[in-house]
Amino acid sequence: MKLLADEGVDRAIVDRLRRESHDVVYIAELSPSITDEEVLQQANDRGALLVTADKDFGELVFRLGRLHTGVVLLRLAGVPVSSKADVVAEALRDHAAEMLGAFSVIAPGLVRIRPAPST
Repeated sequence: MKLLADEGVDRAIVDRLRRESHDVVYIAELSPSITDEEVLQQANDRGALLVTADKDFGELVFRLGRLHTGVVLLRLAGVPVSSKADVVAEALRDHAAEMLGAFSVIAPGLVRIRPAPST
């Protein structure tokens, strides 16, 4: 699956997803310090699911109505980094297809997927 990882995503998560054969572009490697709007545009241009730990993307998607290929918000504060990578990899393995075009949240013991509204 094509993924774009925001720079706030732990490197261990990016590495794990790459090992699991996901095509991951990492903003920290590509264009650190770009705006959230630019990150979202990069994901859209690549047709990639955006993986982020930044809640501001919820505002861009819901309040401002920005188009997106899919956003996955990681809510894993306090979880050891090695476990974070396991949680994210498992959630993508089990739910990746459902996450396309949706706004999803991954937290310990929880994957919540809010599909895009029907048009």
